[in-house]
Amino acid sequence: MTGLSGEKFDVLVIGGGITGCGVARDAAMRGLTVALFERDDFASGTSGRSSRLVHGGIRYLEQGRLHLVHESIRERQTLLRIAPHLVRPLAFTWPIYRDARVGRLKLSAGLLAYYLMAIGRSRRHHTLSAAETIAREPSLRRAALTGGAVYYDACTDDARLTVANAIAAREAGATVINHTRVHKLLVEGGKAAGAVVSPTLSGESYEVRARIIVNATGVWEREFEADPGTRAHRGSKGVHISVPRERIGNRDALTLISPIDGRVMFCLPAGPQAIVGTTDTWTDDSPETVHASADDLDYLIRSANAYFPEARLTPADVVSAWAGIRPLASAAAANPGAVSREHSIVTGSAGVITVAGGKLTTYRSMAAEVVDLVQRALGQKRKHSHTDSVELPGGDRPRKIAALQATDESLARPLVESLPYSGAHLVYAVQSEMAQTLSDLLIRRTHLAFETRDHGLSVASRAAEIVGPLLSWTEETKAARIREYSKDVGRMFAIS
Repeated sequence: MTGLSGEKFDVLVIGGGITGCGVARDAAMRGLTVALFERDDFASGTSGRSSRLVHGGIRYLEQGRLHLVHESIRERQTLLRIAPHLVRPLAFTWPIYRDARVGRLKLSAGLLAYYLMAIGRSRRHHTLSAAETIAREPSLRRAALTGGAVYYDACTDDARLTVANAIAAREAGATVINHTRVHKLLVEGGKAAGAVVSPTLSGESYEVRARIIVNATGVWEREFEADPGTRAHRGSKGVHISVPRERIGNRDALTLISPIDGRVMFCLPAGPQAIVGTTDTWTDDSPETVHASADDLDYLIRSANAYFPEARLTPADVVSAWAGIRPLASAAAANPGAVSREHSIVTGSAGVITVAGGKLTTYRSMAAEVVDLVQRALGQKRKHSHTDSVELPGGDRPRKIAALQATDESLARPLVESLPYSGAHLVYAVQSEMAQTLSDLLIRRTHLAFETRDHGLSVASRAAEIVGPLLSWTEETKAARIREYSKDVGRMFAIS
């Protein structure tokens, strides 16, 4: 991609998480020339390790963060509208137990406030008796159960939502490139004027010029500030575990209060599995190597067993465990759960616009705010952002995958029995979704790595054979890609 060398863009976005891809889409749709570089793959960091929820943030009501709740509710409804193939309504059951931190009156008041803030944009919640709660979720512990409530939020595929924004940015005219690292910024006259970038898979370094730089690297943000190589302030580690759903027996999603520390957590349906999470602890771990610890598993398993006593989960029941680091805008609290999930946007002395914090749910409004600032810095009149009304791409993905399977019968074979992924999913990801490595394919374009105990290692060779011709891989390259995938799996899913 050295043809970009010396080309000057209006905006250079560093970071291909949900925020960076959202900024690139918004800026391109406003007519700006845009380049985005992601050193690994889209959503390879925190954006691909979330609870996979698009939610109004009901727990933020307890903290009095009404602005964040209002914004989250609005953005949830926007995403349901512009990405119906990726964001779906989800019912949550919230059981209430005697002497729980959140009792019946407090929950009812919170849900009423939640509904009033979302009026006209959400189904109304309703309370349940103890018997009605058990009828909805028969596997719940019955002792001391006094009732419950049902409310509505939404779920998503976090990595696919990120990729959809990257594709939408490219369709709007942006240059969007993954597996290309920004090594350093070019500073002229005290102002950032571009960057030196280098493909991580092959190729030589080159320079790209831009009038404005947007740093959307999350927990890596300070790599592009005055003190290169310094990590951003400590982040909050969130761990999830996936277990066989039949062991827990949840029918839908549940909101739970951990009996260990009173933290709000979730038990979520994920096909044949249930996802339990998340933790919220300060960490100084590197975002490249952060993973779940034995203590994290113990916390989540004990919390789940307290609500589902027949599950009797042990660490051996965990299919996969993963961790992400939340790039919070502040670290000035002993408890990371007390830190606001609102975002901050700061323009540094070199003119670099850095966005930090925020939530998956509110990425679109964050991006619009960033691009407003970009246009102001460029001396342009602010244009209206239409990202809230234009549907994200990918709605025709199932049809196109089915067409690939019909054309080549071998592509219809499942990669793993009982999971909905075939060779056609991999081919489509390479041809239409900018996938370049096995990790792109098995961790992010599909969730096969999350849903198998070996995290896809047993199918890596077959996957390499399927996509190798499309990516011009030699036998040597295939072997290298399989080794790289094994290392990625070890870093992401290890438990220490």
